[in-house]
Amino acid sequence: MTALDMNGMLGDVGVGGVVGFITGFALKKLVKLAMALIGAYILSLFWLQQKGVITINTDKLFNLAGSVTSQITTLGEKVIGLLPGTGAFVAGFYLGFHKG
Repeated sequence: MTALDMNGMLGDVGVGGVVGFITGFALKKLVKLAMALIGAYILSLFWLQQKGVITINTDKLFNLAGSVTSQITTLGEKVIGLLPGTGAFVAGFYLGFHKG
């Protein structure tokens, strides 16, 4: 029988949890910033449309936003699939995203 290396396992779990927390925290901050910038941009476009400077095809604009959202979700799933499937990383990511 082989003995389990508990110190190595605890180290891997700790590192995975810390990296997951930092990743989740940073991602949420980045998403908040990106959403604020995108919102300001879209509001400025609608303001320019109201003033008669530009014309916006709102159907295409909202379809574009929906397709970008689905692409980001698919990319996120691929990234999670590439990472080692440790529960510590996922738990740390969740906590970091929740705290961010």
